[in-house]
Amino acid sequence: MSKLADFFHFQDRGTTMRTEIVAGLTTFMTMAYVLIVQPTAMVGSETSLIDVNGLLITKSSIVVVVALVSGLITILMALYANMPFALSTGMGSNFLLGTMVQAGTLSFSQCMGIILAEGLVFLVLSILGIRDVIVKLIPKNIKIAISTAIGFFIAYLGFKQTGMATFDGGLGMGDFSQPAVRLALIGLIITGILQAYKLKGAILFGIIITTILGIPMGVTTLPSTFAEVPNFSEVSNVIGAIDLKTIWTAEGIVLIFITFCGDFFSTLGTVLGLGQRCGWLDENGNLPGIEKPFLVDAIGTCVGAVCGCTTVTTYVESSAGVEAGGRTGMTALTTGVLFIIAMFFAPAILMIPDAATGAALIFVGFLMVQGFKEIDFSDFTEAFGPFIMIMFTAYMGSMAIGIAAGILAHVLVKVCSGRYKEVNPGLYILCIPLALYLFM
Repeated sequence: MSKLADFFHFQDRGTTMRTEIVAGLTTFMTMAYVLIVQPTAMVGSETSLIDVNGLLITKSSIVVVVALVSGLITILMALYANMPFALSTGMGSNFLLGTMVQAGTLSFSQCMGIILAEGLVFLVLSILGIRDVIVKLIPKNIKIAISTAIGFFIAYLGFKQTGMATFDGGLGMGDFSQPAVRLALIGLIITGILQAYKLKGAILFGIIITTILGIPMGVTTLPSTFAEVPNFSEVSNVIGAIDLKTIWTAEGIVLIFITFCGDFFSTLGTVLGLGQRCGWLDENGNLPGIEKPFLVDAIGTCVGAVCGCTTVTTYVESSAGVEAGGRTGMTALTTGVLFIIAMFFAPAILMIPDAATGAALIFVGFLMVQGFKEIDFSDFTEAFGPFIMIMFTAYMGSMAIGIAAGILAHVLVKVCSGRYKEVNPGLYILCIPLALYLFM
């Protein structure tokens, strides 16, 4: 234990083994939904799919590769970067490409070729340090606001996942006559009470208690077995399924650009936002050592593509572990190990209802928006960009769109107010791909 404490610098970061393990458990519990969502995103409502090239893709095979890749890459983050950040297949590109696979527009292997190309671009930029340069171009106020934007985004995910709010056809109140929605509300209240008593791991215990309460309410369904050996016979179909021919077409280039921008700014927002909550940002709003999580993120996308996963990215749900006290790679190591174990305990993991994890996300969103008070509102030209970022993230349900819109708004208001010299010249160049991402 003492060697682990020394390796992860527990004393320097003011943490303990128990805190780190509880934080890792909390992160995993809030991320476990990816094991349910990712197979649906790629395959659809059926249990399996035969793509346009005749390749059989099953939900069970996607669960296995997602759990395996998430576990291994998160462990790499722990050992190399020593940061409490967990990674898995990101939401966005999975539905974009999965829909195309289901429609027969692209084959599964062509989609993985696009993801691999995007990952290689990430890897080159990370090795050359260009990603760090881009980060330093962004104004301090924008960086600070990212944490708040993440908070609204996480709360949005929680409200959507639990059904406490509806977003189809306009924003509205959910149906609270449904047991699952009522359970989510109960879970949110329970978590708040536990936090009020300053209980360590309040979010994790909130998830567990909510899941148990869901049994008599008919929301939590007990599985026939809590553990089973994964079926590896179908996994070989998706591992190594790579077709790079499409990346040279106009459609392929556009898809690479879209997935690249979404991944880059989602990762940037997550890393900076969580870095702020950990108190690691310097006086300019930069995160020392940011090149390490960036490199792990890029490697994750490349490895994930080869294994049959869409873009692997640093998860905003890592904030749940951070809020539970996680400050070192031990948090990530715990989460990574749990993902690998999850391959054998999928029935038990799938038992956790959306009402439990969604309520936790809403509560984490509340904790994250506290960074709002640190934004400098004394100068309108400095505050307008962060405002746009937060609003676009909250109402459009996309961190990538919110960050892109916030940066563009910041530059635009500076130029229109005659203060264009206050903008870093490199930021003008960055606005070109951002504008293309939003408007193309």
